[in-house]
Amino acid sequence: MPLLEISVIPVGTQSPSFSSSVTDAIRVIEEKGLNYQVTPTATIIEGEIDQLMDVAKSIHQNALTNGVNRVITQMSIDHRTDKDLNMNRQVEIVQSQKR
Repeated sequence: MPLLEISVIPVGTQSPSFSSSVTDAIRVIEEKGLNYQVTPTATIIEGEIDQLMDVAKSIHQNALTNGVNRVITQMSIDHRTDKDLNMNRQVEIVQSQKR
């Protein structure tokens, strides 16, 4: 299953914090029923490619409708076709190799 890494950065707000933007993005992801993991600098989402594109658009648009005049959205998609991807499995593989 493809993985989307997304980071939304509101620009020109009254605060240097953007935790409320992350919280808003999580609400959008949960409404779509997708599995996700929040990291310190981005959020990883699992889903089919159309679902990921749809949720990325929704997250970006949501940030703009919440009073932000400018938003920078960075995305990276890991879409492997020779075998299934799963974010938890990917982490387990890396952790098992460092032992």
